[in-house]
Amino acid sequence: MTSSSSTSLTSLVFTVQRRESELIAPARPTPHEFKYLSDIDDQEGLRVQIPSIQFYRNEPGMRGYDPIKVIRKAIAEALVFYYPFAGRLRENPGRKLVVECTGDGVLFIEADADVSLDQFGDALQPPFPCLEELLYDVPGSDGILGCPLLLIQVTRLICGGFIFALRSNHTMCDATGLVQFLSAVGEIARGARPPSVSPVWKRELLNARKPPHVTFLHHEYNELPDTKGTQASLDDMAHRSFFFGPAEVAALWKHVPPNFHSCSRFELLTACLWRCRTIAIQPDPNDEMRLMCIINVRAKLRPPLPVGFYGNALAYPVAISSAANLCQNSLGYALELVKKVKNSVNDEYMRSVADLMVMKGRPPFTMVRTYLVSDLTRAGFRNVDFGWGKAVYGGAALGRVASFQIPFRNHKGEDGIVVPIYLPQPVMERFVKEIERMIKEPTMDRSDNTNAIKSAM
Repeated sequence: MTSSSSTSLTSLVFTVQRRESELIAPARPTPHEFKYLSDIDDQEGLRVQIPSIQFYRNEPGMRGYDPIKVIRKAIAEALVFYYPFAGRLRENPGRKLVVECTGDGVLFIEADADVSLDQFGDALQPPFPCLEELLYDVPGSDGILGCPLLLIQVTRLICGGFIFALRSNHTMCDATGLVQFLSAVGEIARGARPPSVSPVWKRELLNARKPPHVTFLHHEYNELPDTKGTQASLDDMAHRSFFFGPAEVAALWKHVPPNFHSCSRFELLTACLWRCRTIAIQPDPNDEMRLMCIINVRAKLRPPLPVGFYGNALAYPVAISSAANLCQNSLGYALELVKKVKNSVNDEYMRSVADLMVMKGRPPFTMVRTYLVSDLTRAGFRNVDFGWGKAVYGGAALGRVASFQIPFRNHKGEDGIVVPIYLPQPVMERFVKEIERMIKEPTMDRSDNTNAIKSAM
């Protein structure tokens, strides 16, 4: 396992020269209409802005082409098909969100940086140096209502490569939907008309039933007071990424019984990180610790959502364990909980969530003593190609609210998963030690493990 800390990367300092932001409108007239979001889209927990970033190398075959001009033109063409992105959100009675398709456009920033891609080094992963310069927060643009729904900054590098950074209003789409839009921009940039996947709105497929009736216990929306102050303070925080390649994953498998080896890599890493994080936090043994998994439900609905649907199709089921059980049992205990929560989501579950949103006023997620994790390994950010090939890195720009599992190739050419983690500095130090213990001591028996945990708690 390798990790990079915020100090190792932010030592790279460079200057970014930006032009004034501009609005890119659809290339041709689009309908002026109102399109309602679904009851999954407009929940409180998704009324946030999400940053992502992609890094591209110089491509000799594109000599003479300016990525700014190519991408700007392709965005305008793509917005003809995805014209709701060019609109603005309004809020109706009952906190119901609707897109007014005004055709106003998305925010775009042209920039140049006096740095080459190679200067970022091998650890091209969160946290990124000078991120606030690579994705500039245009004053007044980051609201949920009445603001541009996308902000895009393309920054040329002195090596001929470039950085594509984006901030998206989460109510409009999830990672799958966003990549679908970006892929359309990429296809158009490479000469395709129209994009290979036609966008499908149909947000009504994820609306509440009439009358609504909640049929599941949705722990993700429980109202839990943080009486013990377990929510992390923003003072003295550490932001690091951890790489899990073939060797690290093989070492972790040795901690679980053979009957668990049909589990996925995502399940294994999630169980490991949740358990190590809990040990590092040092909660009271009786504290209720929670794991919230972000699940793509497109194929779980009956019938499945249509190809081209780009709205939010996510569930946030929660696994719960006492801190003592999570820390003192083997990794197999946590793994069983992860598998169970992943398999808890089906069509009825999502109908129940939509009904709860309407009945309870679109409540927020509960983050008290919660580890939130998302699998971006199949989202496809790295595959978005504007003509300069696939991205060297593509995915989340930050790992503060959620912990993302992102596909990554390290300097040795090994394909694996990089996971950004955000914790208070003292907790991070204990977390690193616990992860290293599992990687370096894969044959540690149960009694040794329990003693180690007791000494940490």
